[in-house]
Amino acid sequence: MLYNLMQSMEQWLDEIGLYTYLQVFYQLEFRAFASVLIAFCIVFFLAKPFIRWLVLKKIGDGAEFSNAELNALMRNKENTPTMGGLLLMGSVILTTLLFADVRNQYIMLLMMVMVLFTGLGVADDWLKLIAKRRAQGSRDGLFGWEKLLFQFGIGFIVGWIVWNAGSGDAAHVLTLPFMRTYEPSLESLVLSPHVITLSFGAFLFISIFMVMTMSNAVNITDGLDGLAPGTVMIASFAMMVLCYIAGTPDTAGYLLMPYIEGASEVMVVAGATAGACLGFMWFNCHPAKVFMGDAGSMPLGGMLAAIAIIIRQEFLLLVIGGVFIMEIMSSFLQIGYFKLSGGKRIFTCAPIHHHFHRKGWSETQVVIRFWILAVVLAMIALVSIKLR
Repeated sequence: MLYNLMQSMEQWLDEIGLYTYLQVFYQLEFRAFASVLIAFCIVFFLAKPFIRWLVLKKIGDGAEFSNAELNALMRNKENTPTMGGLLLMGSVILTTLLFADVRNQYIMLLMMVMVLFTGLGVADDWLKLIAKRRAQGSRDGLFGWEKLLFQFGIGFIVGWIVWNAGSGDAAHVLTLPFMRTYEPSLESLVLSPHVITLSFGAFLFISIFMVMTMSNAVNITDGLDGLAPGTVMIASFAMMVLCYIAGTPDTAGYLLMPYIEGASEVMVVAGATAGACLGFMWFNCHPAKVFMGDAGSMPLGGMLAAIAIIIRQEFLLLVIGGVFIMEIMSSFLQIGYFKLSGGKRIFTCAPIHHHFHRKGWSETQVVIRFWILAVVLAMIALVSIKLR
């Protein structure tokens, strides 16, 4: 909004002598990293009154698990305020409005994704809260099929819009490890003859799969204090780098990666997400004063997926977000093996962060070691860019 406002008032600002000082807003890198700071400050300074409001309204989370041992480990989290994701996502949305070019089609798409997923998460959290207060006679959150149907719809919309928004051959390619999108060329971006161009149906399928997988994966990861926001923060910084590469033709050509016109503006959204998560971690670290709930975890995962679809780096997101994939796969494997084996388990408890917690790692050890793994995976993903 500030960027667009400056564009419309450029002549007037020049006449009064302010243009020289404010033209820094035309620099994408400045706006992207300023969004990190502003989003952090919004969450950091508003968190305490927001938490007080949640406590006043008795919007607290329970600690009920089917496993008795895990239930005992998590008992200290009883009645911790939840739905902190409202503040987190509100910060991301507000910061994006301030620093991004709101006329950019990808910014508009990401804003829509954030609003829709936040609404879905709030509905789920609210129904769980009602169920807790009434003890019985009400639904314990949304049904699984309802959430999946909504996520499917958002994934379809994302795929449809990105497909039609993309210009150039690279906007519809499948980017795989070690595969060159372009051939080395000093004159222009020349598409590699070995590149895989997706059909519309395949593009939609990948978009829906990514949105559904990542939104649920981040949601499942949000089970220990600081685990989800810290891991999302690391992933968001890595996605900032990829957005810069994808939106800069010289850099994309040099690294033989897809160039997507207008994608560099998405750096602002990724930066705002990283900053908001950083601020939220101050209050979500152990012992947590507030939980993000589904109102934060689902939109964060859905947004990371949407960014990856825009810049054609779905596979790299699976590497960067390897912790999320490990979490959701551990749950799938546990459930599948339990049913097929007649009650046997692979892990002591799933998702896998609870497995390590029950094995004797402290909650802080689990979280910090998973953060370390997330950093290593992000570095592997970024280093792999040059191996083409």
